[in-house]
Amino acid sequence: MTYCVGLLLDEGLVMAADTRTNAGVDNVGKFKKLYTWEKPGHAVFVLLTAGNLAITQAVVSLLNEGAERKGAGAEQNLFAARTMFQAARIVGRAVREVKAIDAEFLHAQGDAFAASFIFGGQIGKERPRLFNVYAAGNFIEATVDTPFFQIGEHKYGKPILDRVARKDMKLGDAAKMVLLSFDSTLRSNLSVGLPIDMLTYEAGSLRIEHTRRFGLDDPYFQRLSLAWSKALRTAFTEIEALDL
Repeated sequence: MTYCVGLLLDEGLVMAADTRTNAGVDNVGKFKKLYTWEKPGHAVFVLLTAGNLAITQAVVSLLNEGAERKGAGAEQNLFAARTMFQAARIVGRAVREVKAIDAEFLHAQGDAFAASFIFGGQIGKERPRLFNVYAAGNFIEATVDTPFFQIGEHKYGKPILDRVARKDMKLGDAAKMVLLSFDSTLRSNLSVGLPIDMLTYEAGSLRIEHTRRFGLDDPYFQRLSLAWSKALRTAFTEIEALDL
């Protein structure tokens, strides 16, 4: 399984994904699940993937091929999109194309067509936007009321996002919050694992400048995890006990 988070802020975007894949307890691997496309000064796109790895890799390959097309077939090129809504439609079409080819054979083997995506970015002067794309190729967009999306094993990392996430957060604070969400998930779910790939995008920059991979030996992530555990224990002891 996996865990991915996308957060839309006034200052830009925070996107993060773990790298663990599971096909049973004795078949664990690491695969990148954060993908980017950019034309500096024109557009930036970021995609997070969860679900059947063969499906999500096929979708990414279609988007890679589409990004190189000109003339005929340019409607499948992310860089030909004039708005992020149009770009999200291109991602949805890629999902449906893979489904049209593979879904019947997956079902014949007793497997579901399982895939989900978080897609964000910015085109030109349009504000950054964030979408949750489903296995059917349809999608919803992040709003002021719901500025983040999660896919995969999200339940353990959701409480801190529900309590803390705000659109007016600073990018650095939002990145810290997202890492804490991952730390909580890693503590409780073995199907999510390090390293974590993270991208922070500053609105209006129209270029990818800040990406980082957090592994087991990353000093910041170690300090963050220890400090969070200590802060939780302190908060717990400071709350008065139930009078029995």
